[in-house]
Amino acid sequence: MSPRPRFLAVTGPTTSGKTALSLALARRGPVEIVSMDSRQVYRGMDIGTDKVRAAARASVPHHCLDLVDPGQRYSAGRFARDARRWIADIEARRALPLLAGGTGFFLKSVMDPIFAEPPLDGNRLDALRGWLAEQSTETLAGFVRALDPERAEIAIDGGPQRMSRTIEVALLSGVPLSRWHREAPRDGEGVPGVVLLLELPRDEIDARILRRVHRMIDRGLVDEVEALLAAGYTDEDPGMTGTGYREIARHLKGECTLGDAVEQIATTTRRYARRQLTWFRHQLPDDAATVDATLPVDEQVDAALRALAATGLAWPDNG
Repeated sequence: MSPRPRFLAVTGPTTSGKTALSLALARRGPVEIVSMDSRQVYRGMDIGTDKVRAAARASVPHHCLDLVDPGQRYSAGRFARDARRWIADIEARRALPLLAGGTGFFLKSVMDPIFAEPPLDGNRLDALRGWLAEQSTETLAGFVRALDPERAEIAIDGGPQRMSRTIEVALLSGVPLSRWHREAPRDGEGVPGVVLLLELPRDEIDARILRRVHRMIDRGLVDEVEALLAAGYTDEDPGMTGTGYREIARHLKGECTLGDAVEQIATTTRRYARRQLTWFRHQLPDDAATVDATLPVDEQVDAALRALAATGLAWPDNG
């Protein structure tokens, strides 16, 4: 017999409406939302990450928002440890833990924990990170290919932060990160859950991405990035490597026009959405339920509740 599911996860590609569905579900019963977005953990990065607005956060308890500064890292392993604690606390309050977001590796780390991170010498790690931050993307990619060819494609695709992590582990532990993933003990027990995947046609994803990018510009993304740069952060800091921040930083440094930055943000986000779709296709549980994201939100809620009816996850009562 499968273990009883303990949370509901709403995931899907960027712009598929995960936040809207999660908030609508929260209106049907006592729910607390755990963000599964690797960028929304950063303080001061609200517009570019499309972070849930303050009014919504006031009406529904949220977790995993504004945890670290842009210069700090927040790993999937740390998310899994935090999420296990949040899920237990939410259950104790007799509410439903609802994990919402598109960072698939965060979801996988909860349901199927990754390896326990190897201990790395702090002084050597700080020195190495300082040096890596000064290297070009091409240099980092070369080191990744040499040190961990098995992981090279996924690390390079993940950008400077993921490449740096791959290099750090290989150099300071003497073992490639791919081997740690394959052979090291897992970092805790997996937590079973019910997964809902929002599905959206690719042309609609592309159209929504373009609208979102323009909406972020209208809301003040340029000012947000300018404030972060003025605070001393650079486009190589972990938080600042996210799509939107690097491009606007380049614009503010005079390396491209705002129009060019907007076009690049949209292009990079479309590529990210394609990678998400590929990941969902191969990595989500076989019993993940799908919901048509083109439906009105109330109809999506009904579809989600029908999918849950066949599981052992009890929907909490408003009372």
